[in-house]
Amino acid sequence: MSGCGLIAVLALLPGGDHVTRPDPTAITIGVASAAVSAKPITVTVVAHEFSYTLSRRTVPRGATVRFVVRNAGAIPHDFVIGKRRTRILPPGGSQTITVRFQKAGRFAFLCSVAGHAKVGMKGTFGVARPVTTAPPPPPPPEVDSEAATLTRIGTFSRPVLVTAPPGDVDRIFVVEHAGRVVIVDRGTVRALPFLDIRSEVYLTNEPGFLSIAFAPDFPSSGLVYALYNMRRGNGDLRLAEYRVSPADPNVLDPTTGRTVLEIPKPWENHNGGMLQFGPDGMLYVSVGDGDSGILNRPGAFAQTRVELLGNILRIDPRGGTPYAVPADNPFVGDPASRPEVWAFGLRNPWRFWIDALTKTMYIGDVGLGKAEEIDAAPLAPGGRNFGWPCFEGTKPFDSTASCPSPIPPTWDAPHDDGSCSIIAGVVIRDPRLPSLAGKLVHGDYCTGELAALSRPASLSGAASSSPLGLRLPALSSFGIDGLHRVYAMSTDGGVYRLDPAAR
Repeated sequence: MSGCGLIAVLALLPGGDHVTRPDPTAITIGVASAAVSAKPITVTVVAHEFSYTLSRRTVPRGATVRFVVRNAGAIPHDFVIGKRRTRILPPGGSQTITVRFQKAGRFAFLCSVAGHAKVGMKGTFGVARPVTTAPPPPPPPEVDSEAATLTRIGTFSRPVLVTAPPGDVDRIFVVEHAGRVVIVDRGTVRALPFLDIRSEVYLTNEPGFLSIAFAPDFPSSGLVYALYNMRRGNGDLRLAEYRVSPADPNVLDPTTGRTVLEIPKPWENHNGGMLQFGPDGMLYVSVGDGDSGILNRPGAFAQTRVELLGNILRIDPRGGTPYAVPADNPFVGDPASRPEVWAFGLRNPWRFWIDALTKTMYIGDVGLGKAEEIDAAPLAPGGRNFGWPCFEGTKPFDSTASCPSPIPPTWDAPHDDGSCSIIAGVVIRDPRLPSLAGKLVHGDYCTGELAALSRPASLSGAASSSPLGLRLPALSSFGIDGLHRVYAMSTDGGVYRLDPAAR
């Protein structure tokens, strides 16, 4: 979720560290104030037509990185990062270059062969403050009465969501990006997945299996909704309905799959990806603007409302064929808008959360190069315009765009501290954490630092956010279980529960 969207969050595969002799050809990027890591990190870069696959996309500040570049495509490519580049590599060719990163930030990489970057061979490489073994700083007074800790509950394959059916206090369901849902039943991972649609899911940098939501009457209906990128078009989005197998309550019957909604994509990134039923019984769906600026200008579809891109949608998935639009949606009857649209003007709303108690939605909208933002809105009425691409956070972005009545974010943060991709979480209602009640836990992929956002007195006002003194590298998402316990997860594989710290 860097300036290229979710790429920096969901493109990660485990990367190994390898000890090598110092490379006299290494180039240094950044100021010379940070110590260079004595243990080089190897990052494998594979060039395709027309994209790169990196074994990892973030390293600590001060790291020495060996980029092992291989051209797996059918035409020549190279790899350029900062002032360092490979030669033009023929198909099957390879070369290693070494870079020392002494400054935190995001560094662009691309293929310099004419036209290749324009059609997708580009991205950003994140350099964050190093994770240290020193104890975390104490929380500020606002959260000091209830210290929290992260308890690891398991390791999975690129987990992107944890959730549970209404009232289920025994099981949690972990969504894996490649296309599986795994059940953890009273602490034990079940051997048979709840759902496995890896053969249907288009998995690459951002696209993949994004989210699931249990129907409010799941105990009786057995219905589950899934959002993922299909192996069609540019990874077009599919919202599908599945039903629990009558023979096994721990398995969905894949033959019951019913398409509720399909959304064509102009490009494969900026998918959004969150599903949640609100207290009104309607299903809310986040959809990104569909293109980070590769084929279309940034934000080209976020203000149109005739596309289902750059929006939060609100539908009744069982009220019609294949679904119904609630009569009280804000743009019903407007010929210039799709009636499914509940809010618009968003760039890449990877995660949102509806707090049923206050009937408020919080949206984490990933920024481009300047800022990250969290938006807040009451569930009724809808129709809010969150201002992309006129604004990135509170900063002007595109002066040529038209964004009628834009709503500023309730909280935004510049990238000055090394942040790059907002990971919005859930509103904490865990009775074991009373001092955090009503606060939105959130974090950032690059820094991994967790914080708690306090709800402003007025949703049109600015909110305050306080660090929790907890850090989870490669933070990808949050979730809750049937006991309202909060979970955080990392694309490195770990899933953690937010627990009270031992006193």
